[in-house]
Amino acid sequence: MKYQFNRQEFAGSLGDLGTILPIAIGMILVNKLNPSGLFLSVGLFYIFTGLYYGVTVSVQPMKVIGAYAIATAMSSGQVLAASLLMGIVLLVLGLTGAIDIIGKYTPKSVTRGVQLSTGTLLMAQGVKLMIGTSTLQILHKTAEPYLTVQSLGPVPIGIFIGITGGILTLFLLDNKKLPAGLMIVILGITIGLILGTKQGFGRLAFGFYLPQWMPLGSPLKIDFMFALFALVLPQLPMTVGNAVIANADLSREYFGEQSKKVTYKGLCITMALGCILSFFLGGMPLCHGAGGLAAHYRFGARTAGSNFMIGALFVLLVLFLGSGILTVIYLLPMAILGVLLIFAGSQLALTIQDISGRKDLFVVVVILGITLATNLGIAVMAGFGLAYVLKWKKITI
Repeated sequence: MKYQFNRQEFAGSLGDLGTILPIAIGMILVNKLNPSGLFLSVGLFYIFTGLYYGVTVSVQPMKVIGAYAIATAMSSGQVLAASLLMGIVLLVLGLTGAIDIIGKYTPKSVTRGVQLSTGTLLMAQGVKLMIGTSTLQILHKTAEPYLTVQSLGPVPIGIFIGITGGILTLFLLDNKKLPAGLMIVILGITIGLILGTKQGFGRLAFGFYLPQWMPLGSPLKIDFMFALFALVLPQLPMTVGNAVIANADLSREYFGEQSKKVTYKGLCITMALGCILSFFLGGMPLCHGAGGLAAHYRFGARTAGSNFMIGALFVLLVLFLGSGILTVIYLLPMAILGVLLIFAGSQLALTIQDISGRKDLFVVVVILGITLATNLGIAVMAGFGLAYVLKWKKITI
């Protein structure tokens, strides 16, 4: 079935919150993006891509742009400019067919290297969220900024929550009656209701909030020039490697013939549309991603129904709560998001199991090493060159 709506699908739909929420909250607080527009664009993009592709598809922030924008406190104009420019570049890559040529000549070892590296980064970020050292937590100068309790005796509460959530996830990963993703989120919300600061609850008002068009105004010309070199060019190799090539490969592995629309060209065009939509709503640059797909799948998503569920959840929260959606999101402890990331990352990293040759495995490991030392974009380009050099029979590993 193309669409299923059940507990498993709903649990799977929540599997990638650990990637979306920390970056989204950081960009709202630091870069002053519009909360309503940001989450509305995420929700609409989930629904649109699920409808088009007919299989589970992830929606994620562009991580290079998000991380650098938060770390350097860039203006909303610079972030919006990056979103529009990424949309234009991806549209050109998709419509001209250039992305198909890139994909055709990308070795499998490079794809697996991207998947291992992305999975490792997700797991590392998950651990940081549990121990309180992520960018968002450092900005707040506290491990659990939305909880009133920070430790249980000598143990930081994030570590306690993370270990508890991790054990619960291990026991429920294949449980269809009590899906792990759903139970972990319920556990997090329960902790938030009991121990949370309940920030914004006093101002929470149900209503009907229509989205604003260009709520942050238009970026300046200088914003576009700055965004091109500081954000777009560093992001592009990661997007091509992870959100297009590795993502399409993983979708075929998971869904076979059902994922026939998940092509390099298709992914470029839908990401372009997502970025352009986000630009007009005052949100963050959006993409797909192999890590997000692994997260949804690991926690139970098997059809496009998961896209409709998570998309509808975001859209309805925005329409009825407006910017008050942040009040609901603050209920989830950072450590719970960390648990989701660790299991999602491990699922993605394990895709290298079909790599057996020493040369191919060497490329995979080198990409991981360069990623940890620099960034995934540089690692993709280095791995691409290395894979072709190692095709020479005179070179042995």
